[in-house]
Amino acid sequence: MRTNATITTVCLTTFLAACSGGSSSRTVGPGPSPNPFPTIELTNAVIGFVQPTAITHAGDGSGRLFVVERRGTVRIVEGDTAAALPYLDLRDRITDNGNEQGLLGLAFAPDFATSGMLYVNYTDLQGATVIARFTADMNSADSVDPATEHIVLQLEQPASNHNGGQLAFGPDGYLYVALGDGGAGAPDSPAQDLTSLLGKLLRLDVSDPSLDYAIPDGNPFDDEIWAWGLRNPWRFSFDAATGDLYIADVGQSLREEINVQPAASAGGENYGWNIAEGTACYLSASCDTTGFTAPVHEYDHSEGCSITGGYVTGGVYIYGDFCRGTIWGLRRDGSGWENEELLQSTLMISTFGMDQAGELYAADYASGTIWRVD
Repeated sequence: MRTNATITTVCLTTFLAACSGGSSSRTVGPGPSPNPFPTIELTNAVIGFVQPTAITHAGDGSGRLFVVERRGTVRIVEGDTAAALPYLDLRDRITDNGNEQGLLGLAFAPDFATSGMLYVNYTDLQGATVIARFTADMNSADSVDPATEHIVLQLEQPASNHNGGQLAFGPDGYLYVALGDGGAGAPDSPAQDLTSLLGKLLRLDVSDPSLDYAIPDGNPFDDEIWAWGLRNPWRFSFDAATGDLYIADVGQSLREEINVQPAASAGGENYGWNIAEGTACYLSASCDTTGFTAPVHEYDHSEGCSITGGYVTGGVYIYGDFCRGTIWGLRRDGSGWENEELLQSTLMISTFGMDQAGELYAADYASGTIWRVD
């Protein structure tokens, strides 16, 4: 376990951080289940990456992993070997000067095996968030031509931090995009402003390549917004078995939180930022939380300072903390939830990822090592 001094240094100098003291952790629901959580261990899988920010697969049956590096490159992993040359190289169009800028997310289209389409989330040379589509030549499996870029969405950012970054296709086939609140303390509260896309989770229909995107039928506000009231939803994921959506939202000064949206949701949930931080009022002794959806779990900064969302495997949501390296498991327990520490690591956990077979991986931002979570 890192010392408190080390934690403070890490949090002040990296892209996921928010450090301060806080109050105790909280799980919604009844007491612990008599069924034990699984035990886990980390197996050194692949070394040699530079500040990895995302891990995913293409869903094409190739067995390959794709690792995103913040500097603007995507690299292929086959077996336990990382390709020396990038699969996609965007270093000429990316700003990564700010601690939270760079190449932050990657998602392959559900029909990638035939369409060759993939999507990335990056900050451009002006610091704006760009969601872009690229088209791979399926006769050349080892690289993607950067000249195939088509910008789907571009959004000016008021500051260099809180860019969100995650991209993922949901069970409904739509592209979900996580956007932070614009950073700089969010003085104008864009997360609570439905005329702004900042501090939101977007749902886009990108099935027609002749369009940038379309608004899916059923989006709750008849625009791009699917959920709101988020500070910096760095990582989210869908439970492959149930379709439930898990959003890990990085906190400000007190709390880290996990929000779960059931698969049957019609969208429109307001998760409370910046009126509330987790279940606590933000910068106020009292606040009106009417209409907010509370997190299913939260922890304070005595336990960590920056949540890294993970994935559900075996009915347990595995997630961690960037500053402490702690890995926890969260699962439903009847009508509530229970949480348990599974492993205390020494990693700066910047992201989790899954391969097509459902194996779970974690990235160490500091060393550039990808670890398998067994």
